[in-house]
Amino acid sequence: MIRDPKDLKRYTASERANHWVVGISFILLGLSGLAFFHPAFFPLTQLFGGPVWTRILHPYLGVIMALAFVVMFFRFKHLNKMTPADKEWLSKVDQMVDGDDHNMPEQGKYNGGQKVMFWALAISMLLMTLSGIVIWRAWFDLPVDIVRLGAVVHAAAGAVMIGLIMVHVYAAIWVKGTIRAMWYGTVTRAWAKQHHRGWYRQVTGK
Repeated sequence: MIRDPKDLKRYTASERANHWVVGISFILLGLSGLAFFHPAFFPLTQLFGGPVWTRILHPYLGVIMALAFVVMFFRFKHLNKMTPADKEWLSKVDQMVDGDDHNMPEQGKYNGGQKVMFWALAISMLLMTLSGIVIWRAWFDLPVDIVRLGAVVHAAAGAVMIGLIMVHVYAAIWVKGTIRAMWYGTVTRAWAKQHHRGWYRQVTGK
């Protein structure tokens, strides 16, 4: 793909690698987790070499994702602080969904919806990690009632995370020109000016 040298840098190589480690880990965790969530998904264990290996690999994949997410969290948390403009954006989100973004308030690098997504994923990730530790019987021997509660929290947080990631992926596909930012690290000036005018002004000085 030939890219315009005037395109704007949105993500560095390390930021993109961090994102993909989290994303790939999530896919593997989702598939292996679903395999144990309901008998209908149990055949998914064959993707990991059978049920025994699936059970062994799942928590270690969770550790990889948790660590990668912590790195990503501290990289981007300062860019995801809610502002009055974000709250106004959220109040007009129905217009955005209808495809009319002309009356949306000026946004920085991330809009109000992306910021809500970021914090929702952070909370879900925290619950997933803590509950995962609780139910990791190979390393932690906790009372059975706590383990049962941990299993419920883990499943609920996992379901929420799957839903959030589906929305995240759909939004990236829906807003044309977004996916290339995670492939190549750049976006067009027109894309930046239309969707993140505040960030566009910041990086271009215009």
